[in-house]
Amino acid sequence: MIETLQFWAVVVLLGLGVFFTFVSTVGVLRLPDIYARAHTASQTDTLGAGFALAAVAVAFGWQQATVYSVLLLFFVFITNPTAAHAIARSAAETGVEPLLTEDPDDADDDANTAVESEGEVQ
Repeated sequence: MIETLQFWAVVVLLGLGVFFTFVSTVGVLRLPDIYARAHTASQTDTLGAGFALAAVAVAFGWQQATVYSVLLLFFVFITNPTAAHAIARSAAETGVEPLLTEDPDDADDDANTAVESEGEVQ
């Protein structure tokens, strides 16, 4: 009974780890600029690695390798967001502008529409 429960816990944790790592990969490939990419890499990749390392810890049980995987888990939780922050800060300090989804021509049209609608309300 315990072995079956342990097996399914490992399967679920590995499935979640693969899912979040896949989401991170898609996010890094599809998002438009360094800031959005750093954001998805710091969150979902850390979560994916955390679930995968938790699966390793559950699979090994109470062994020395479990202690190493838990220490590695804490190391990943500290270093991944810190590295993403350092990359984003470096990009900001070198003058990399974030890409906005709004087109400058669309912003002018929206401003004119807002002025017109305010005139109608009065």
